[in-house]
Amino acid sequence: MGTISAFESVSLDGVMQGPGRADEDTRDGFRHGGWGVGYADEVTGRLAGSGMARTTALLFGHRSYDDLLRHWTSVAEPNPFTDSLLKQRKYVVTRDEGAELAYPNSTRLAGEAVETVARLKAEVDGVITVIGSGALVRSLHAAGLVDEYVLLVHPVVLGTGTRLFGAGDGGRTDLVLEESVTSTTGVVVTRYQVK
Repeated sequence: MGTISAFESVSLDGVMQGPGRADEDTRDGFRHGGWGVGYADEVTGRLAGSGMARTTALLFGHRSYDDLLRHWTSVAEPNPFTDSLLKQRKYVVTRDEGAELAYPNSTRLAGEAVETVARLKAEVDGVITVIGSGALVRSLHAAGLVDEYVLLVHPVVLGTGTRLFGAGDGGRTDLVLEESVTSTTGVVVTRYQVK
């Protein structure tokens, strides 16, 4: 049986929308895109790398899959993150049974997220890491399918934007802190196990 780990960049007020680029996610008029730029350092890079090393497979919502892979495969300079993304087994949750998946090692999970991911979790051993994919994480959280949260909490308050957790995303969930490291730029990286 697999373990679902949600790997998320969030602001101090819990916003996860558009950390990487100004045009990454402008839904609902969001104007703070790229808020996570400038916070990467050796500490966060090392932790992201160790997280990828223990990952058996990646799990995405369709929108995040398309956006993240399109971005990293168009970066001019070669980098280890792109290579890792392309080589890693990827599962993409979508309601569109005919959805095209443009990148290698990708498998479509067509249907309702909770049902398809519960089956995947039962079939795949090891850590299945969700990157971004806020709507997917919220639905999996509400269904009790997330086992671990790795949160990169950035020292910025945005005030608006889609938050990782919101009203109606499930009841109380108790967590156990497994690891906490602060980067040189003030990002607090935490790893929580769900009780």
